[in-house]
Amino acid sequence: MTTETMTGPAYERLGDGGAHHHYWQGAFIGDEEAGRRLEDLPAAVEAALATVLETETVLAACDALAAALCDPAHPVRVRLAAHLPEGEDPAVLAELGTLLGRRELTRKLRRELGSATPGRLNRADPRETVYEAWAPVGMVAHIAPGNAATVAPLSIVEGLLAGNVNVLKTSSADSLFTQHLVAELGALDPSGALAARVVVLRFPSSRQEWLRLMCAPADAVAVWGGEGAVEGVAAHVPAGCRLVEWGHRISFAYLTAGVWSDGVTLDALADDVCLYEQQACSSPQVVYLDTEDEEEVFAFAERLAAVLAARPPAAGAAAAGEPDPAGAAELTTTELVARLEEHLGLTRVFAAPDGSWRVMADTRSPLTASPLHRSVWVKPLPRERLIATLRPMRRYLQTAGIAGSPSDIAELSRTALAAGVTRVTPVGAMQESYAGEPHDGVYALQRYSRRVAVRADPDRFATTACLDDLVRPVVLPAPAGPLLGKEDVQGPARELGRADAELYFRSGGSTGAPALSVFSYDDYDTQMHAAARGLLAAGYDPVGDRTANLFYCGAMYGSFISFFSVLERLGGVQLPLSAGPDHRATAEAIVEHRADTLFGMPSYLWQLLHAEGDLLRAYGGLRKVFYGGEHFTEEQRRTLRTEFGIETVRSITYGSTDLGPLGYQCAESSGSVHHLHSDLHTMEIVGLAEDRPVAPGETGRLVFSTHARRGQRLGRYLIGDLGREVPGRCPCGRRAPRFELMGRTGDVMRVATYFLGFRRFLALAEEQGGHRGELQIRLDGTDVRERLTVRVERTAATDPERLREVFLSGYPELRSAVSERLLDLVVEPVDGASLDRSPTSGKLLAVVDARHR
Repeated sequence: MTTETMTGPAYERLGDGGAHHHYWQGAFIGDEEAGRRLEDLPAAVEAALATVLETETVLAACDALAAALCDPAHPVRVRLAAHLPEGEDPAVLAELGTLLGRRELTRKLRRELGSATPGRLNRADPRETVYEAWAPVGMVAHIAPGNAATVAPLSIVEGLLAGNVNVLKTSSADSLFTQHLVAELGALDPSGALAARVVVLRFPSSRQEWLRLMCAPADAVAVWGGEGAVEGVAAHVPAGCRLVEWGHRISFAYLTAGVWSDGVTLDALADDVCLYEQQACSSPQVVYLDTEDEEEVFAFAERLAAVLAARPPAAGAAAAGEPDPAGAAELTTTELVARLEEHLGLTRVFAAPDGSWRVMADTRSPLTASPLHRSVWVKPLPRERLIATLRPMRRYLQTAGIAGSPSDIAELSRTALAAGVTRVTPVGAMQESYAGEPHDGVYALQRYSRRVAVRADPDRFATTACLDDLVRPVVLPAPAGPLLGKEDVQGPARELGRADAELYFRSGGSTGAPALSVFSYDDYDTQMHAAARGLLAAGYDPVGDRTANLFYCGAMYGSFISFFSVLERLGGVQLPLSAGPDHRATAEAIVEHRADTLFGMPSYLWQLLHAEGDLLRAYGGLRKVFYGGEHFTEEQRRTLRTEFGIETVRSITYGSTDLGPLGYQCAESSGSVHHLHSDLHTMEIVGLAEDRPVAPGETGRLVFSTHARRGQRLGRYLIGDLGREVPGRCPCGRRAPRFELMGRTGDVMRVATYFLGFRRFLALAEEQGGHRGELQIRLDGTDVRERLTVRVERTAATDPERLREVFLSGYPELRSAVSERLLDLVVEPVDGASLDRSPTSGKLLAVVDARHR
């Protein structure tokens, strides 16, 4: 056994000393070893399926491989180029790289399976404890064609995206390109989960015993090829196994009277005929005209022949579609028969003297396969006979290129689809496709998946949004690279292209100048679904709760809009009031519409409840408060419970404008403890002074890496918050990591040569001073010394001298600074409305440093 060096792929080479033509779960092996392992294939499949393959693992490895394939100088691309089939253009590697990139694969997942994480058992309807997911069928056997280098590896990737174990057969005449490509892919996954789910064998179809062994444990068999290939494999498909046929198809163009004489349409049609020499299933083999007039058919065929005659021949002897002897014989025979039928008035043939193209006009409408190589039939087919003529061939129909007026195209598209066509395109674009396009009328990922459901007890699972959260933590690829600050992230965001910059939010600016964050709508949707799941965990009831959304709105601030979106996805009842200065109008709306749940910033909710306390206490209907952006102190929570009857006070989410939702609370969470949204992010905690991991349980700077953003790499981002890991499994049963927020890095002040912390002042005021309101610190410079003013919300029980003594006695560093006459300490009772707040979000500014203004 040997392992290649770090400059090459980290896969193994095992075997019997012969040619190592087979890749088996991370190792290249020979025939004898492959035969032995095939006998035990069912056990290998069961072992692989017992482990979890995260979708993110597949996406991360594919994206890394895609970057290598798109770089002509990358060692991976150089290695793979050596294994391309003879005559294959190396440019196919860059094309493959584009298809394997995160952007395209995520779009494919969303389009075909509805989510970028389709395997997670989430609630199909948030108002019901019914959980659905796309699960792998189990094992997929792929029988690859021998004429397309990219088909086999892409089929493997589709199987992996669906979570399956994949066993693929390539032709004995094929190169080892697919084997080496999947080996490179497996080497890019340090977990080994990808390699454990892939086997690639190279053997001839005559080796029926091997074919039987690889199909026997399969849950789906995907066959690429014609009817003969499908029939040869079908004999080995077990009962109940899904047979997925990717067979040969036939396509046609359909032109209406208004366009068939148009030169632009003729040129576009010639493009479709000549591109790939009609070797693609989407190439037109027949051109139908919406007419019964035979002379119009003959006249059109002559015009098309003139256009084809002006086209240059296919480049080089090895050009796509160069006919072999059998193909050349078919071309000759088809043309000869058509010429003989000219004497019966049935046909008319226009052909190049050198045989490089031919147009065969035929007065009979039934679909006729072309011998390809720039050979096309022209036939009449009035639209009223289109279904009756084409439906008998519906099993073989694929693309219809339709040209006509907009109303013609709309009508004929419906008619063609009813006849059995699976895709309609403009003439001139028949070979073009788009990301996520169905193939032959189906989505591949759905063919390789099962839709599964779990119905759970509504009472016991009321706050469980995803069953997988109770089973295992999501393990995302470990982050790498340097630590990033705000400018490192927001600078590149300003350069994003239109496709990735669809939604702009501006931060509240509570810790500095407001910063701009950019999202795609797909990213935003992913984040809102995650926040919705977190809100369910915190105790929100989408069936029973009636919510007043009281976050601030406007100036590109995201909170109100985001939680409007969250409630929309939860199907909850919502009063989109937003925060405003007219507390009486807000309170009256709450009472009138019987809201029992409030969303908003703690500072705003605190002002509202106290400004309109009499009205809201008399109403007595408030039961829940979900807050964000700040924290309620324990004393404030106690006030909400005792004075207003509010039973649930929890964080609505922990997040940032840049990264979106980062954490959520559950029914067992208290204070500022949150679970990590581990399906979106990884979290690290590094020291306050050094960029190294802290010891377990120690407070440090929080570092997040998000894995769910398109066009942006937000890895190892220092968000500006302090926190510590909370050890042990949460009593709620969720396996997602927990952390406790310990304040902002900006809450630590350098004052009079000492470092003082805002949270220490807050804790002393609450625990020893009995303070229940808001608190803010202002720093000023004087001619003599610095001044620290603790501004506290005035209540009937506020005693500033008592609070000053509490601060001095409970905070030794503060006491030293004051006793050394380096600092003046002032406690100032003020009205809550006069405290400094962010003009955008309304968030209370914890520290206002006016020393350098």
